[in-house]
Amino acid sequence: MPSIPDADPVPVPAPAAPGPAPVAADAHPLRPRASAALLVLATLAVGYTLWAAQEVILPILLAMFFALIGNPVIRLLRRLYVPRFLAALLVLLAGLTGTGALGMQLVGPATDWAEQAPREARKLGRQLQDVTRPMHEANRIAEDMARAATGEASRKVQVVRTRVDDPYAALARTPRLAASVLAVALLTFFFMVYGENLQRNAIALLPGRQQKKFTVEILHAIEREVSRYVLTISLINAVVGLAFAGILYLLGFPPQEALLWGTVVMLLNYAPYVGPLIGACLMLLVGFIAFDETWRSLLPAALYLLLHLLEGQVVTPIVLGRRMALSPLVLILALMLFGSLWGMIGLLLAVPLLVCVKLVLAQVDGMHGWARLLE
Repeated sequence: MPSIPDADPVPVPAPAAPGPAPVAADAHPLRPRASAALLVLATLAVGYTLWAAQEVILPILLAMFFALIGNPVIRLLRRLYVPRFLAALLVLLAGLTGTGALGMQLVGPATDWAEQAPREARKLGRQLQDVTRPMHEANRIAEDMARAATGEASRKVQVVRTRVDDPYAALARTPRLAASVLAVALLTFFFMVYGENLQRNAIALLPGRQQKKFTVEILHAIEREVSRYVLTISLINAVVGLAFAGILYLLGFPPQEALLWGTVVMLLNYAPYVGPLIGACLMLLVGFIAFDETWRSLLPAALYLLLHLLEGQVVTPIVLGRRMALSPLVLILALMLFGSLWGMIGLLLAVPLLVCVKLVLAQVDGMHGWARLLE
C-alpha cells in the first residue's frame, strides 16, 4: 500500500499587535484644558491691563456710553429723514450745550461749598467733641490709671505734617483735562456716525453666512436694548435729581445750591446701593452744615432716602420691568471691581457693562444659565 506523503504544515498567521483604535472621520480632537493657575494669572493680567491702560480705555468706554444714550434720539431723527451725520452733530451739540450751561450754573455754588465745607466741618467736629467729651474724659482717666498701675510714663508724640503747595499743579492739569474732554467728544461723535459701518465691516470678516447673520442679530439686540436701558436710566436719574433739587429749594436752599446737590444725586444714582449710601451720608452732612436745629438737619437725608426708595422700588421696576433685573450680589461685586479699577467713572460704567454681558450671554446658545445667574 503506497504511503501518503506528509502534507506540508499550513502556516498560521501570528496575531496582529494591538494598534490604536480607528478614529471616526467627524471626530474632533479634545482641546487641552487650561490649568486653574493659568486662568488666575490671565485674570490678573487682564485686570492689571485695565488699570494700567485706563487713560486710553476710559475715554473709549465713556464715548461708547454717551453714544448709546444718543443712538435712540438719532434713530428718531433718521425717521424724520435727517441725515445721520447731521443728527449725530445735533445730538452732540445739544449735549455739550446742556452740560456747559449746567456747569456754568454749578461752578459758583461748588466753589462756595469747597471753601465753606472745611470750616463748617471743623465747627461740626467741635460740636461732636462737646457731645462726646464725657466719654473721652472717662477714657482718659482709665488710661491714666492703667499707666500708673503699670509704672509707664505717659509720653506724647507730636507729629508734624508738611505739605508743599504747587501753584502750577492745577495749571499743568488743565490742558490734560481739556484734551480728555475733547477726545471723549470726538469719539462719541465718531461712534454715533460710523458705528454701524464699523459693525458692518467687522461682520464682513466672518467666514460663514450663518455666523454673519447670528452676529448681526446679537449686535443689533445688544445695541437696541442697551441704548434703551441707558437712555431710560439717564432720564429717571435726571428726574430724581430735579425732584431732589426742588425738595431742597422748598427747604430753603438757594436755587443754584439746590441744583448742585440735585446734580450730585443724579450722578450718584447711576451706582446702585453704593451711590445712594454715599448720597445719604453726604446729605446728612449737608443738613448739619445748613441748619442748626437737629430735626431740620435730618430732613435732607430722610427725604433723599424716601425719594430713592420710591424710585428704586416703584418707578424703575415699572419702567424697565424684570428684563434688566440684576442680582444684588453680582451688582455689588461689579461696583467694587470697576470702582477699584477706575474710581467714580468705574461706578458709572459698571451697570451698563454688566447689562451688556447679560445680553450677550442671553443671546448665545448654551449661555442662558450664566445669564440667569446674573438675574
